[in-house]
Amino acid sequence: MAVDPICKMDVDEKTAKWVSEYKGKKYYFCAPGCKKTFDEEPEKYAEE
Repeated sequence: MAVDPICKMDVDEKTAKWVSEYKGKKYYFCAPGCKKTFDEEPEKYAEE
């Protein structure tokens, strides 16, 4: 399971509908709103 970097919910990578990639790492989201928030400021939420 992956953790949504915005809301911290568990997200199954196999069934996730919303995925972004930032600096070569994939991030999985529970909903389009979380993905949109991440995509607007990925450096704020991405793990280094």
